[in-house]
Formats: sequence, C-alpha cells, structure tokens
Amino acid sequence: MDHFLYKSGALHAEDVPLAEIAATVGTPFYVYSTATLTRHFQLFDDALDGMPHLVCYAMKAASNQAILKTLADLGAGMDVVSGGEYARARAAGVPGDRIVFSGVGKTKEEIHTALSEGIRQFNVESEPEMAVISQVASSLGVVAPITIRINPDVDAKTHAKIATGKSENKFGIPIARAREVYAHAASLPGLKVVGIDVHIGSQLTDLMPFELAYNKVADLTEQLRADGHEISRLDLGGGLGIPYTRSNEAPPLPVDYGALIKRTVGHLGCEIEIEPGRLIAGNAGLLVSRVIYNKSGEGREFLILDAAMNDLLRPAMYDAYHDIVPVVEPEAGAEMSDVDIVGPVCESGDTFAKQRPMPPVFPGDLVAFRSAGAYGAVMASEYNTRALVPEVMVHGDQFAVIRARPTFDEIIKRDTLPEWL
Repeated sequence: MDHFLYKSGALHAEDVPLAEIAATVGTPFYVYSTATLTRHFQLFDDALDGMPHLVCYAMKAASNQAILKTLADLGAGMDVVSGGEYARARAAGVPGDRIVFSGVGKTKEEIHTALSEGIRQFNVESEPEMAVISQVASSLGVVAPITIRINPDVDAKTHAKIATGKSENKFGIPIARAREVYAHAASLPGLKVVGIDVHIGSQLTDLMPFELAYNKVADLTEQLRADGHEISRLDLGGGLGIPYTRSNEAPPLPVDYGALIKRTVGHLGCEIEIEPGRLIAGNAGLLVSRVIYNKSGEGREFLILDAAMNDLLRPAMYDAYHDIVPVVEPEAGAEMSDVDIVGPVCESGDTFAKQRPMPPVFPGDLVAFRSAGAYGAVMASEYNTRALVPEVMVHGDQFAVIRARPTFDEIIKRDTLPEWL
C-alpha cells in the first residue's frame, strides 16, 4: 500500500497534487510520502513484536536526511555501508549504538571514525577486515563489537546483480569455515563477538530462501555456543521484495516474514536485527517527469521524457520494471497504444520501457514512475551534465524540498582548472 492516489482526476502524494509540486520545483523530481514510510517501518517493527529486536533501515535504498530522521524518530536503527552513510546517519541524529556497519571494503579511516563516535557492531566480511578492526580498536583502547557475515550458499532466486548469498558471491565467509573463523576472532585483541550476520540478496519474492538460510544460521548458533562463543544477536539482513507491478502476485508480507523469523530462530533467545531498505522506501517514492515529445519511428512510437537514465538507473542497469502512469487520470476506457518510453540521454540504454501500453499523453503532460523511492535518487548522477533530481517530501497537505536541484553554474564551478590552463 502507498499514499499516491488519484483524487478528483489528479494524482496526489497524500493530500498534495503532484502538478502543484511540479509547478513549484520543475521536473523531473522525486517525491516521498511520510505516511508510507511510517507505515512500512511499523509493519516490520510490529512483525517482530514479542521478541527483542531492532529494525535497521538499509539506508543505501534512499538516504536523504529527511527520510533518515523520519525513520529514526520512529525508533529505527540504520544499516550503513560507507563512511559517508555513517556520517549521514549521525547527522540525522541516529546514536551510534543504533548503527550497524556492513560492507566488504571498510577502510581503516571508516573503522576509526565509527569506533570513535559509536557503533552498534561491525558486520565483518573477511579475515583481513577482522584483523584491521582489531588493530584499530586496540590502538584506540576500545573493544569493537562484531558479528561475522556467513555466506550460507543459498540461491535467493533474484537478479544476478543483487544476489549475495551464493558461494560465488563476494560477500561473507563460507559457512563451512565459520567455526574456524569465529575461533580466530575470539583470539584477536580488541574484538568482541556478539553474533552472526547473514544477507542473501535483494528483491526476494519468496520466503523459502530465507527459511533455508535462517535454518542454517540456527544450526550454526548452536554449534558456536557449544564452542564457547556468546551468540546474543542475529543480524538476518534484508531483501524482502516489493510489488513493482499492479499484478495479483504480491511478494510476502512483513507479518509473514516475521512469523518465519520466529519459527526458525525465535527459540534461540537472541536479539534480532533486520535490515529492510527497499520495502520501506520503494513504494514510498515516485519519480515525476514531463513529456517532451511524441515521436514516430519505423513501426514504433516513442514517448520522450525529461527524465533519463541518470535520474533513474534501475531500468538500464537491472532491466527493472516500473509502472508509469499519467498524473491526470485517464478517462475510463481510454484507448491504449504501445510506446517506447525513453529519456533524452544519448544512449540506447536510456530506455525505461519498450512497447508499454499507455493511454494518450502529449508534450507538457506529467507522468509518474511508481515504486521509485528505493535505489532511485541515491543512484542518480550528473551524466551529460544533467542536474541531480530534486527530492521532495510530503506530509499530509504540506510538501518541502529536501534536496534542491543544483544550477548549471553550481555544477560547473566544482571543476578546477590546473594552473597551466
């Protein structure tokens, strides 16, 4: 469910007409619904009711300060994967003891910062990383809480570029070596093992891969405890998918995911951490664009928009599908025609949809990309010297620009000419 609905024939974000935002900030722009973000976080929090837990929002999905503060005020922790994301989380007022640091390539500088300012835990991905964390922690005279990410060799049945739990993926330590690696961690100064971490991929639409992975985690927990390790936390990752289409085949609900967690690992008495990102932010955001041209090609019709692949990369990178709808509600029974929906960037990859049935839309009309809140603005670039898309947040009948569109002067002034020029 989201809060982007047609009212009196016009698409709204909560109680704000999208056309009103477009008139104020121009197009294209991203818009987020506070009510949708809140509802989706609470679904996960409620799903784990009755067991100690922390919902750590995976902020790589959408990391604007307004989104982070909205979720942090609800009690969310944050899952970060870089020093920049850590700084964003802290700037949003998230205390260090609610920040989990993931990622395969943490640097000494990032580790030093997190240990100095506060961290809930590092999710360790390799033995070399473990050694560096131990070294930095010892130099600071502190103890670094860690989990070790195990790779359970479970096929998440998702896109190859977002699968993370198979043996050939770069993430984690093979589960067959887990006891050996945990023993090594226990021998290093400056480290305290607090639990196990697992994350098998993104946009999962079936609970079975989760069940396979979590059963392996439960067995490993028993083995590690028998070896003398204190396993008090299980970080079970994120990855639950969202419905990118309006079909009847919806992914599992958070309540079903929560029931699975309770069934597979609830008997272990561990604090549970989960790291949802896409399901919290995805359907909470739209990308709104304006039609520039209708173009007729050889046996094809093109709809050319002012949004491009640099604004929303997912279709070009993942062959991802987004519903694209007119902001003015089409008349009942409006004739549909197949069009290729494209942007103005000089690449054939700048294509959002091919042969997509659309009602009539014309130059100047607004269209909205649904389910664009996750991995939209955060992956945007200034390719072709196109300004980064502004971001807007809606709260009831109010809206605010939460990231402004830079001017061309601001973009160009970031360049510095060398003295010989």
